[in-house]
Amino acid sequence: MNSKNLFIYNSYNLFEILKEIKDQLGFEIHHINKIEYKKLNFEEFNNYLIITTEHTDEIKECLKISNIPKKLSNLLEFINQNFLKKQYSNQSNIKIGKYTLNLNSRKIYHKSNNLNLTEKESNLILFINSKKKVSLKDLQKSVWGYSSDLETHTVETHIYRLRKKFFRIFNDDAFISHDKHGYFIK
Repeated sequence: MNSKNLFIYNSYNLFEILKEIKDQLGFEIHHINKIEYKKLNFEEFNNYLIITTEHTDEIKECLKISNIPKKLSNLLEFINQNFLKKQYSNQSNIKIGKYTLNLNSRKIYHKSNNLNLTEKESNLILFINSKKKVSLKDLQKSVWGYSSDLETHTVETHIYRLRKKFFRIFNDDAFISHDKHGYFIK
């Protein structure tokens, strides 16, 4: 499947215009209606956009084109710019359990809640997430750059504070867990 897919929602005229030059486009085009939209699993597509010429509140993240530009090159430029924006945004977001961590803003999201993170908290979460279980010594060495024989409670303190933040914002007291083998993210 092509890495870029443009879904044109209920705008058959726009679809017909682009269909005429589909061989010259750097993306696949699809016309969809409300029923087809609900049936599609968009997780199967690496990079996609949904655009329409109509007003719609039914689709989250749908681009609206008020007027089809007279110059087709302007329309294609608009579409390609939005593909780039979406790709950049997708590369900045990392799925961590039920949460999404945005590396650019250092915010972690779940549903309508979000939490600002420090750089160290982001690094801590990313490192723990990259392993099944992480020992205290590994965290000290890899995230803080401490030698493994140094006696400190820095890691435990950071994790304790991070857990408190998660509980306050997300009502989740088990985001970072610990057992005899180390720390892990549920």
